[in-house]
Amino acid sequence: MLACTLVALFIMQGTLSAQAAVTTPRGGAAPQTTQYPKRQLRGAWIATVTNVDWPSKPGLPIETQKQQFINQLDQLQALHMNAVFVQVRPTMDAFYPSKYVPWSQYLTGVQGKDPGYDPLAFMLSEAHKRNLEFHAWFNPYRVSLQTDVTKLAPNNPARLHPDWVVKYGSGLYFDPGIPAAREFIIQSILEAVRNYDIDGVHFDDYFYPYPIAGQDFPDNATYQRYGAAQFANKADWRRDNINKLIQELSRQIKEVKPYVKFGVSPFGVWRNNSVDPTGSATTAGVSDYDDLYADTRTWIKNNWLDYIAPQIYWNIGFAPAAYDILVPWWSNEVKGSHVQLYIGQATYKINNNNQAWANPEEMPNQLKLNLQYSAVKGSIFFSMKDLTANPLGFTDRLKNDIYRYPALVPIMPWLGGHAPQPVNLKQASAQANGVQLTWYTPLHSNATYYVVYRFDGRVQHNRGDFNNAQYMLATVHRTAIDATMQTFTDTTAQSGKTYTYYVTALDRLHHESNPGHGQTVVLTNK
Repeated sequence: MLACTLVALFIMQGTLSAQAAVTTPRGGAAPQTTQYPKRQLRGAWIATVTNVDWPSKPGLPIETQKQQFINQLDQLQALHMNAVFVQVRPTMDAFYPSKYVPWSQYLTGVQGKDPGYDPLAFMLSEAHKRNLEFHAWFNPYRVSLQTDVTKLAPNNPARLHPDWVVKYGSGLYFDPGIPAAREFIIQSILEAVRNYDIDGVHFDDYFYPYPIAGQDFPDNATYQRYGAAQFANKADWRRDNINKLIQELSRQIKEVKPYVKFGVSPFGVWRNNSVDPTGSATTAGVSDYDDLYADTRTWIKNNWLDYIAPQIYWNIGFAPAAYDILVPWWSNEVKGSHVQLYIGQATYKINNNNQAWANPEEMPNQLKLNLQYSAVKGSIFFSMKDLTANPLGFTDRLKNDIYRYPALVPIMPWLGGHAPQPVNLKQASAQANGVQLTWYTPLHSNATYYVVYRFDGRVQHNRGDFNNAQYMLATVHRTAIDATMQTFTDTTAQSGKTYTYYVTALDRLHHESNPGHGQTVVLTNK
């Protein structure tokens, strides 16, 4: 995905035509001017294929793997991120015990070898402790990055169902046109939905594989068997195969757990306007609709997704596919649907020997441009290692400016949920290390975490600006679902100041309670 392999990197950067006329797109959503939105999805992709982000290499001791992941989450928490998108099935293997696919080779170095613990259960626990949504990222069709089936684990479904497998380029894939393969993929993903407390199911841009010049994907026999009678055009049949996967998986996820989100991060160009006047003013050599057979427009119009995160991995003003052309195009695309729009951001390109990306303002300017469109509800950065490497000081910019304050994940009303009852902030007391807050949650509350607000001076309840992210001091995970008392220490409180604190409670879908009574504390000069 998302440039998960060198091959993908080459494809995604190298298949765009060299020139295009940049014009202002039609439509777009109404502008918003808030510099620090209170609600904004802030996520990072953690890629496991070929050990891109985690673990750093296969075969590490369990405690080393765990510590590496904890360190990454701590870094994200320090940046006020609120979601992670972790690749739990990089090929036809898994980072959790599964009856459908073997253990991933990227854990131990040997596909099928038990790593000695449940990585997904561990990752979920650690993410939720930090109030990070956990989206389980699956690659549905990719079997292997090499073409020798015998190198796969004996229980790999590609060995058990060789008739589903297609060799294409340097890899193996399940043929998306085979109904039994599609059903297998759906059920294997639902296994994780049932067994784990994930917040979302996530796909990237890999459906039919990126095309190789002069090589058609070898599915003629499948087309004749399953599609020719209904579809005169093989391309339409291929799109229908992917549509069926998206529609059916969407429906079944909600049947199992209505609150689990389903989202896709497609290639950044749906279609060029040279082939479809409603497409974007781009000249991409690859497009979702025509080459990957991912008809994202149909998915959006039918509300099969809860969010879409196009990978707009090009700079502002890039002639073949300009960032500032594609963001308003996608903003207009989600209009009238309930599908939320996040932007896939190319952190990996910062300072990559390209003049535009050598500019330290390129990525900050992209994030500023996002704020001009109310349809853009946040960003996901590819990938973890690049985000935390601080290229051209960008990580510092996030921490100290762009993401200076916390943000809540946007609400998706169609998923249900409701705001918890207000909590009772009982006490705010000066301690040697700051101000300790103590509050009580009503019995049987659906609260999963809290927001602590801090105002300077004495602020009455009806005078507090609870919609202003600058007053959000922190989010605090609920220590236990059956616990009623919770404490938090504000270690940033300064002597000689007067503060008023309020606490709200939120459910797992981020509905926020009304603030209860506040508590004011006067700190004397030390």
